[in-house]
Amino acid sequence: MSLRNRILQYRQYRQNLHELSRCTDRNLADLGIARADIRRVAWQAAL
Repeated sequence: MSLRNRILQYRQYRQNLHELSRCTDRNLADLGIARADIRRVAWQAAL
């Protein structure tokens, strides 16, 4: 994977992380995501 693609992937991860972190616990529960899983989910979505 090129450096450019890795940078774009990381930017997407950070955006996903930011958006999920702003969600309430209720919203996360509706999505089936525990607050402790936000980083994992954000990273998987960026791949």
